[in-house]
Amino acid sequence: AEDLGKGDVTTEALISGDQQGTGFIVAQEEGILAGTEAAKQVFHRVDPELKVEILLEDGAGVKPGSKVAKVSGSIAGILKAERVALNFLQRLSGIASETNRYVSRVEGLPVRIMDTRKTTPSWRSLEKYAVRVGGGGNHRMNLGDGILIKDNHLVALRSQGLNIKEIIAKARQNAPQRLPVEVEVRTVSEALEAVEAGADIVMLDNMNLEDMREAVKSINGRALIEASGGIKLDNVRAVAETGVDFISIGALTHSARALDISLELETQ
Repeated sequence: AEDLGKGDVTTEALISGDQQGTGFIVAQEEGILAGTEAAKQVFHRVDPELKVEILLEDGAGVKPGSKVAKVSGSIAGILKAERVALNFLQRLSGIASETNRYVSRVEGLPVRIMDTRKTTPSWRSLEKYAVRVGGGGNHRMNLGDGILIKDNHLVALRSQGLNIKEIIAKARQNAPQRLPVEVEVRTVSEALEAVEAGADIVMLDNMNLEDMREAVKSINGRALIEASGGIKLDNVRAVAETGVDFISIGALTHSARALDISLELETQ
C-alpha cells in the first residue's frame, strides 16, 4: 500500500505485462541472511503468479555474489515488488548480521546477547525474529511480558516515599499474574537492595566494569543479572567476563546497518 498505492507509473508505461524474465536476489557483502519468507510474501502479494525459489535459508552466511533467491515470471510484477522485498531482506539481514557480530565476540562465555524494545514501529516481531536468526535472544516483546521497574518508575514512586523493597512488593501485589520482576539499578548498593527485596532480575544500567564485577560477586547467584547501556562491540566481551547472565543491546535493532542486497534481472 505504501509503495504501490498510486501504481508503478514507470513500469506500467514501459514494460509489457506479458514480458517474462527472471530476477536473482544477490548479496553484495558478507553477513547473515534473514527475511527470505517476508520477501517471498511480498512478491506473491504483488503478483501471485510469480515463482519464488529460496536458494539460501535464513541464518545462512552470505558473501558478495551469494544468490539468495530466484524470482521468475512477469517482469512488471518483479519490478513492482523489488524494492519492498529488498527492504525486508536488507533490514532484517542487517540486524541478524549485527547480532551475530556481538554473539561471536562473547563466544565461549555463559552469557546471552539480548535485544530491547527499541524497534522500528510495526516491525518489532520481524526485527526480534532477525535477532534470533543472528544467534541472540529476545527481551520483552511488549510491556505485558514482564515487570521491568526502570529509572522513571523509581523516580515517580520514590517521590511518594517508597523504597525499592516497597516498590517491588507493590509490583508483585498489583500485577495480574506471577511475572518475573526486574529492577534497573545504577549502583552496587541499589543492586543489593533490589536482590534483598526479592527481585528476580537486576539490570545493571551503565555501570563500569569494576562495579559490575562487584555486583555479580555480591549478588552471588541470588538473582539473574543483566547488563545494559554503553555496550559496544569493543567492550562486550569484557562486560560478559564480569559474570552477568544477559547483555541487552538496543543497537541490535535501532542502529543496525542494512546489508547490501540487490536484484539482478535476466530477460528471456
